[in-house]
Amino acid sequence: MLSNIELKKKVDKITNKLKAGLFDEVILDARTLLKKTKHPVLFNVLSIAFQSKGEFDNSVKIMKEALELNPRNVLHMNNIAISYHKLDKFEDAEKYFLRGLELDPNYINILNNIGNLKKDLNLIDEAINYYKKSLTVENNILETHFNLASIYQSSGEFEKSKEHLKKTLEINPNFFEADRVLSLITKYDKNNEHFKIMLKKVSDSKPNNINLHHLHFGLGKCYEDVKDYENAFFHYDKGNVIKKKTTNYNIQEDIKKFEKIKNIFKNYKNIKIKKNKRKIIFILGMPRSGTSLTEQILSSHGNVFGGGELPFIPSIVNKKFLQDENIKNFNEINDLEKKLSSSQDQYLTHASSLDNSEKSFTDKTPLNFRYIGFLINIFPDLKIINCKRNPLDTCWSNFKNYFAGQINFSNNLEDLSEYYNQYESIIKFWKKYFSDSIYDLNYENLVSNSETEIKNLIKFCELSWDPNCLKHHENKRMIKTVSFNQARKPIYQSAIKSSNVYEKYLDKLVKNFNF
Repeated sequence: MLSNIELKKKVDKITNKLKAGLFDEVILDARTLLKKTKHPVLFNVLSIAFQSKGEFDNSVKIMKEALELNPRNVLHMNNIAISYHKLDKFEDAEKYFLRGLELDPNYINILNNIGNLKKDLNLIDEAINYYKKSLTVENNILETHFNLASIYQSSGEFEKSKEHLKKTLEINPNFFEADRVLSLITKYDKNNEHFKIMLKKVSDSKPNNINLHHLHFGLGKCYEDVKDYENAFFHYDKGNVIKKKTTNYNIQEDIKKFEKIKNIFKNYKNIKIKKNKRKIIFILGMPRSGTSLTEQILSSHGNVFGGGELPFIPSIVNKKFLQDENIKNFNEINDLEKKLSSSQDQYLTHASSLDNSEKSFTDKTPLNFRYIGFLINIFPDLKIINCKRNPLDTCWSNFKNYFAGQINFSNNLEDLSEYYNQYESIIKFWKKYFSDSIYDLNYENLVSNSETEIKNLIKFCELSWDPNCLKHHENKRMIKTVSFNQARKPIYQSAIKSSNVYEKYLDKLVKNFNF
């Protein structure tokens, strides 16, 4: 039997390992210690370690065991709800968040986390209410102000966003992410105070500070605003170099994935499964190719709901198909029709959690272009829009923008050009089998001949004409991508050949293109 002092020492040691990111050691040590004592902190530490490794099913499992022992532990409820949220099991997540709030209505972590859940479900007013409730409990919580800044930014309420970003930086001036986000909604001149502050922060910071990339992306935007493109490129490049070091991204892993997918479909034969009950419109292509603008146009239609960028397809395809090393040929997959049907049902269940109407539903996840063969077989009567833009403009826009997700190929010019080559290659491959199902939408044509292109787009989607599609900039829906600002404006042509002013820095891109 451990004494309280011995137990505290062991728990403190495990907690320190968690802070250091030694998640495998935390899992091993916590499980070993749980055999001796069922201390609640050990369950929470173990849950967080699983979450940090992306093993959310294991996190749920350990929290269920913890809640059987401590059914009124609010921390357990918060952790299991977070894991369900990450698993896209939104109803289960909300159930546990609400159970936690019944026990402690002022628990700030749950108020913030259920706000995040509501934001992901596009329930903006509910999300804001939970965030604001958190501020009534404690007004100086950085996370709450930053969450509110993010949701106001996505909603186009930029002044409110600035207010909360400035409060975030007042609480912690070294939270550089807030500086970067503030730069996105600020138009700079050389005398701008925030411009000067970011320069001083870079000067005063230690070179090994891994969060410096936020400042460099922000300063790239500042220098671009004042048309100092040499310094703009310097800071964009510096930010990307730092970010690439934190991700350890290797382009070869993506190349192998592309080849695996093509090999699975190389002897493809058409099959028939049940038609989907709801029309799904997939908007895909390289990031920064006009996907957000396209969805904004379509979601302005009275019979279309804009789902935004969603994790559902990558999760479904990877779990049901790509993680199986034995799959060599699509048509020989065991229980293929059953897997396709269950994939459709799973996706439509997720979609209905965002919008339960019978409207056509758009999914604007650019990298779904990797999975077109799977999409067409899961949803036989889908619509696929492949957004195309000048390759140099596309890749440069990827390089200069910060992405919080898995678009790690964007942090290096050679990686970017190779990834773009892979995109072109797999689209060409898909068109050998599914050319009639893929509609190419050229960004340059869209902005130069808007009305004709938009009418053609609506016709392809088999929707009745709605003149609101020509007024997409009046659409008040949330835009959670880096195009949150541009997609709210009337169509403009300034983004065409936007890479020209950086042309002398982009040789690594141009020479590696395969076309």
